[in-house]
Amino acid sequence: MIFLRGQKKLLKKGERIDQLYAEDIQIIQSSEVFSFSIDAVLLANFARVPKRGKIVDLCAGNGAVGLFLSRKTTAHIDQIELQPRLADMGQRSIQLNHLESQLTMYELDLKNTFDRIKADSADLVVCNPPYFKELPTSQKNPNPHLAIARHEIHATLDDVVAVSAKLLKMNGRFSMVHRPDRFLEIIDCLRTHRIAPKRIQFVYPKPGKEANTLLIEGIKDGKSEGLRFLPPLYTYDHSGSYSADLQEMLYGN
Repeated sequence: MIFLRGQKKLLKKGERIDQLYAEDIQIIQSSEVFSFSIDAVLLANFARVPKRGKIVDLCAGNGAVGLFLSRKTTAHIDQIELQPRLADMGQRSIQLNHLESQLTMYELDLKNTFDRIKADSADLVVCNPPYFKELPTSQKNPNPHLAIARHEIHATLDDVVAVSAKLLKMNGRFSMVHRPDRFLEIIDCLRTHRIAPKRIQFVYPKPGKEANTLLIEGIKDGKSEGLRFLPPLYTYDHSGSYSADLQEMLYGN
């Protein structure tokens, strides 16, 4: 790793700087704590981003989704992350990219979001939430940082959608990445909280395989009709290389 002046002092033990070339964003990562996945890239590319206004990134982790969105808009982006270590990494990535005037990272429990952000103020809410229900039989990662990021230990699907609905202005958009096996539950949850599902895209690891990722967008107080299913998206092609779509998301044209 080659560091430019001032970069190395932003790193702590066990951390590295990775880059999303398509958006020219550098991000502080740690395999011991948390590294963003393809899901964050998919969500940032799926969301329809307002040119200005306010965006809120819930369950922000090390800030990847909000950082990627920053290149697409002048909107202010507030990020909410419960875990102190991840929020700190995200804050230092904001500094690394000189985005302090556009992004704000809050170390905060999702349920306390309104201590810092006003209700009915967001034009877009994005979320890459924990995917797995917290059950007595759940097999969780022994790494507590990863367990919290992947399991609904501190925030359930209903918590995420309820907070998002309260944050959004009327006709504001909600975009989330999740698992296809919870599709019907997600639809029911959105409609319960007055978010009308509008766009859905399934992501497949490669042609011939079942979908393993769901991208979904809803509109606060939107009309019930008009739901669209987008063409399938593939992560890899038959040869095992990134698909053309993923290559563009990761590396640009």
